[in-house]
Amino acid sequence: MGKPIMAKATAVWLVDNTTISFKQIADFCEMHELEVQGIADGDVAAGVKGFDPVSNNQLDQEEIDAAEGNPQHKLKLKFYAAAVGEEKRRGPRYTPLSKRQDRPASILWLVKFHPELSDGQIGKLVGTTKPTIMKLRDRTHWNISNIEPIDPVALGLCKQTELDLAVQKANAKIAKEGGGMSDDERRKLVSTETSLGMDEEPKIPTAIEGLETFTLGEMEEKAAEVPVDADSLFNLPDDKDDEAKD
Repeated sequence: MGKPIMAKATAVWLVDNTTISFKQIADFCEMHELEVQGIADGDVAAGVKGFDPVSNNQLDQEEIDAAEGNPQHKLKLKFYAAAVGEEKRRGPRYTPLSKRQDRPASILWLVKFHPELSDGQIGKLVGTTKPTIMKLRDRTHWNISNIEPIDPVALGLCKQTELDLAVQKANAKIAKEGGGMSDDERRKLVSTETSLGMDEEPKIPTAIEGLETFTLGEMEEKAAEVPVDADSLFNLPDDKDDEAKD
């Protein structure tokens, strides 16, 4: 059961306007029974104006009548459909002052290794704003030359489970939209722990690209087809060039 708003003022009203027991009021307002008794004796909440839970849509009169007729009846807070989820955090995550200087490094890491994450997801993970993320994406941040990408989990800006969940949601959205991805992008669409355990893909230098299609025997046959002049390999100067120098 949730706690009523202005719980102490609500308890004052119930004590003054009903015959409900102290224990019932204490349970409803999440207070100690002796504290409610102190309200009745005038020792607690002196000067506090009572808050009517019926007119303020927290209790039905039927609930009060039932509680007055049965000392064992527990008052039930009226359900608000519109209030569901109000306890959830709103806005960007709060970041302690000591860690705010690390946010650009973590944003750069997320942009680099998880390009599938939206600006909104990154903002929620590390507690930043979209303009800051955009400046780091297009590398126009004033301190970009001194920022090195660092895992936000290692910096303590978010939890590994939060990062993995955000990546999974981004992957699901991409899959739903049917967007095409390259092999490199698919390698990035995994959790941090998985990506760290993956082997690097072998890469072939562009200068010898195409040689991987030939076997060693085929390469030897191709070399035999081209005649090689042994003298040309040494680039020896002509005798005439020596005489000219003399």
